[in-house]
Formats: sequence, C-alpha cells, structure tokens
Amino acid sequence: MENKPEKKIRKFEGVVVSDKMDKTIVVKVDRFEKDSKYNKYHRFSKKFKAHDAENAYKTGDKVVIEETRPISKDKRWVVTGKIV
Repeated sequence: MENKPEKKIRKFEGVVVSDKMDKTIVVKVDRFEKDSKYNKYHRFSKKFKAHDAENAYKTGDKVVIEETRPISKDKRWVVTGKIV
C-alpha cells in the first residue's frame, strides 16, 4: 500500500477590497512578473472570494487566505489570519 504525497496547500497574502457580503470578503492579490525581453516587472492582480465566518475583516485589512474545499459556487478560499 503506497502513501500518496500530500498536496501542497496554496496560501496568498492580499488586501480586502470588499466586505459587503455576509460571511464573504473579496481579497485582491498582487503578483509581480519580470519581462524576459525588457527586464521590467509587471504587476498582475486577481480577486478571490474568501470565507470569513465571523465577518471580522474590513476593507483595507491585509490578510492571508488559504485554499480549501469548495464552500459555494465562487468560494474556494478561507481567511486564516490578519497581517499587522
């Protein structure tokens, strides 16, 4: 019997851009990629809906989100903590 390798859980840091929904926040995650030709960095952003059970996080907070099982149609992330 073989042991399957554990799947690496993805974690991102981002900023809360919306907290208007109940138990859900929208987190904007920025990443930088270097252009191979011009050696300049470009910023790419993506928004993720994350589960916030206590409605504790407000717009402007820096948070850490972690991938989890699907909670709803769009939510596959859960907030694990706040960055001070």
